[in-house]
Amino acid sequence: MRIKDTIEKVPGGLMVIPLLLGATLNTIDQMHIPAVMKGLEFLGAPQTEEGYYEFLRIGGFSQELFKDSALVLIALFLFCVGSQMNLKVGGKALKKGALITTSKYLTGLAVGMAFGFFFDPMSGLFGLSTLAIIAGMTNSNSGMYAALTGQYGNRSDVGGLSILAINDGPFLTLLALGILGTAFPAISFIAVLLPLGIGMLLGNLDPKIREFLKPGESLTIPFFAFSLGAGMNLANFFNPDVLAGGLTLAALTFFLTGIAGVVAFRLFREKSVIAPVAEASTAGNAAATPAAVAAAAATAASSGAMTAAEYEAIQAIVPIATAQISISTITTALLCPVGVILIDRYQRKRGIDATKDEVDVKEVPGQGAKEAAAN
Repeated sequence: MRIKDTIEKVPGGLMVIPLLLGATLNTIDQMHIPAVMKGLEFLGAPQTEEGYYEFLRIGGFSQELFKDSALVLIALFLFCVGSQMNLKVGGKALKKGALITTSKYLTGLAVGMAFGFFFDPMSGLFGLSTLAIIAGMTNSNSGMYAALTGQYGNRSDVGGLSILAINDGPFLTLLALGILGTAFPAISFIAVLLPLGIGMLLGNLDPKIREFLKPGESLTIPFFAFSLGAGMNLANFFNPDVLAGGLTLAALTFFLTGIAGVVAFRLFREKSVIAPVAEASTAGNAAATPAAVAAAAATAASSGAMTAAEYEAIQAIVPIATAQISISTITTALLCPVGVILIDRYQRKRGIDATKDEVDVKEVPGQGAKEAAAN
């Protein structure tokens, strides 16, 4: 059976499919079907605090892995991601990575600020929150970027991944929310980002540690995705506002961050703009960012830097933001390849072959020979 291959045919499948599966099972759980609860009671399952029997809350390793593991696994994911952030990268790759990361981040921040000004930052237009906008627009699908630039770009485009890895996880989102005035004390940043920082340190000190931790980037995703889904209800996905919000987020991400990246490349005299279009997506793992932000909010609330009402407001939007980001992930994963193909045809008609641009990327341990040599 080709289960993995089938899952990967879905854009962001390793994140989206387990998340939807977890949400489906949790939705059934929350229906509290009498026959199911009687079966669980017969098997000796413990009662929940509300007096129900739920198969996702039977205790033991099962509940710890499938229901309650999201934050622990996201922390492990960030540790592994940090280990792959290579500080040694060639000049041209450094330039491209910095241009794309900066333009994408500033665009997401600007849209988030404008949204918060004109609408309710917690549940404004189509139920979109500032959190969902910034998390969705500043994170990008690195795997798809590598595949698209590997086929249509050059080695310096692919090498930019070493810089683009900065936008994986909640760091830029937390930074943006802090800029917008959300009360996150320093300890909140430290508590959430310490695993990423330690992973980065170890990965750059020892290439063998980087190589050892590399599988963790993808291995942890379906597990924390399922656990995130196990805290959601499918009604979130079928809510018209959530669907409209997710599609709006996808459009904002693809068109605005893509255009911003193209403008940045033109200003710095880059002939090919394949890379910024390939980066105009929402990462599948961005769906984990709202939960990470909620964890930072919990730390802030416990220290008194954030009120209980503010913390509860953030907690309330996490399921909706997660669903909207998942919709944006799927949509932008369909838009980006089409955009890259169209841009490539446009450039070739004007004599620009993106695969033959000058390259000065230095191949480094742990970046991956396959990625660096994709062209």
